[in-house]
Amino acid sequence: MEPKTITVLGAGSWGTALGTVLHSNGHRTRLWMRSEQQAQEMKEQRTNQRYLPDVQLARELEIITDPERALWKTDAVVLAIPTQQVRAALQTVKPYLSPTMLIINVAKGIEKKSYCRISQIVKQEVRGATFAVLSGPSHAEEVARCMPTTLVAAARSKQIAEYTQDLFMNPYLRVYTNPDVVGVELAGALKNVIAFGAGIADGIGYGDNSRAALITRGIAEIARLGKQMGASLNTFAGLAGIGDLIVTCTSMHSRNRRAGILIGQGKSLEETLAAIGMVVEGVFTADAAYELALHHHVEMPITTAIHNLLHSHQPVEQVVRELMTRQRKHEMEEVAAGHMIEWLEK
Repeated sequence: MEPKTITVLGAGSWGTALGTVLHSNGHRTRLWMRSEQQAQEMKEQRTNQRYLPDVQLARELEIITDPERALWKTDAVVLAIPTQQVRAALQTVKPYLSPTMLIINVAKGIEKKSYCRISQIVKQEVRGATFAVLSGPSHAEEVARCMPTTLVAAARSKQIAEYTQDLFMNPYLRVYTNPDVVGVELAGALKNVIAFGAGIADGIGYGDNSRAALITRGIAEIARLGKQMGASLNTFAGLAGIGDLIVTCTSMHSRNRRAGILIGQGKSLEETLAAIGMVVEGVFTADAAYELALHHHVEMPITTAIHNLLHSHQPVEQVVRELMTRQRKHEMEEVAAGHMIEWLEK
C-alpha cells in the first residue's frame, strides 16, 4: 500500500498506540486531541505521560488540536474516543470531514440512552460516511511495544475491510477481515461488561474456576443477544468475540477488570472510577446491554446481575449467590452455545 494520511481522533492509550503503528507503517499520521495542555506536553516530551508513559513518540508523528488542520486532506479517520464522547466529537469535526474519508472506529461500547453502536452514531452524524471497525484482543501497552497481536477489521464492503487491513497490518500486528460489523461491535462492547464481572469475582477472592465460568457463560449470553440483533455466531467464536473476552477478563491491563476488582474489594463506584483514572466502558455499557436484552427478549443473567449491582446496595456476595442459584438448566439448551459448538466441529 502507498503511504496515506491518517488522522487519529483521541490521544488516549489506544489512540496513541495505533498512531505509532500507523506511523511505523509509513503513513503520515496526525494525532488530534482537545487539550492544549496535553498536546504541548506531548510535543515537548514526545511521550504521552498520562496514558502511555513508557512509549517514545516519533518526531514525525503530528500532534494537533485544531480539527480543521488535523483533517486537511486526510484519507482515513480513526475514532479512538470513549464511546460516550463519540457523538460530540463527530459534531465538532463534521465540518472538516469529506465524503471520501473512511471512518475507522476502534472504541468498544454502546451509547447510553440511545443504545446505539458506534456505526449507528457515525451514520446519524456523518451522512454517507464509509465505516469500518477495528477490534480484537489487544492492549495498547503491548501493541505500542510491538508485541505480536491479532485484530479484526470489519466492514460491509470487502474492499473497505481489506483497505483497513492493509493500513494497520505489519510483522507484529496481524489483521483479519470480517463482514459482520454488528457482531464485531457487539462483541467488543459487551465483553467489557463480562470483564467487569470477572474483576468483581477476583476482588472477592474467587479463583480460576469462577473466571472460567464467567468467560464461558459470558460469551454464550453475548452471542445470544448478537444472534437476535442480526450478527453472525461465527464472529463470537473468533478473535473479536472469545479472543477479546479472554484477554479482557484475565489481564491487569484491562481497566474493566481492574475496576471490577476494586468493586469486589468493597470500593464504591465513585472511588473505583477515580482510582482507575480513565474511562471504564463496561460500567456504561452494562445499562445499555441490560436494556437491549429486555428489548430483544434475550436472557443475559451475568449482564443483569452486574446492572443490578451497579444500581442497588446489595452486597456483592448476595448478587453472586443469586446468579449461582438461578433455575437449573441443561447446557445444550443454549442455542448460541450449541451453534458455536457445531461451527467449531466443522
